Amino acid sequence: MTNHAEGAPAVRSRRASPMGLYLTLAGIALFTIAVFLDWLATDIEDAARVEGASVSGYETDSLIPFVAYLGIGLAAALLYAMTRAHRRQHRGLTLTSMAVGIAATLLALSYLVDAPGISEGGRDLSPEIGVWLALIGGLLWAAGSGLFAKEIEGDDHVDDTTYGRGRAA
Repeated sequence: MTNHAEGAPAVRSRRASPMGLYLTLAGIALFTIAVFLDWLATDIEDAARVEGASVSGYETDSLIPFVAYLGIGLAAALLYAMTRAHRRQHRGLTLTSMAVGIAATLLALSYLVDAPGISEGGRDLSPEIGVWLALIGGLLWAAGSGLFAKEIEGDDHVDDTTYGRGRAA
């Protein structure tokens, strides 16, 4: 039996450091900005098919802005979880954000190697600044989510001993 005559026992609660979240938000912002910058440039041989010498990520493929919009939604959810969750994060959401960040990185990387779909027309395409910025944004997004996922979540060592999963200190 515990003696609570002196009051309730002090409960120490560690909270997740938001540094990984801030890095994630910066990566999502960079990826979203990159969508509206030039992604591919070409030497125009068929002026009837292409309006200008370069196209933005938004014009290149509808998947690119979709990934950016998905990132904005994940950023909003991560910020909400940070304000509402007991220890500032929901690990499932953070790991989902990391998976989408890795996918965003690979999407940008695929445009550096060889632009999927568009390059089948036989034109010589070269990546522009938007691809490079999206790559940096995707890397920051994935790394920041990974750092945030390493932080403490809803279960800590005290909870482990309560349910018999760890040793009592």
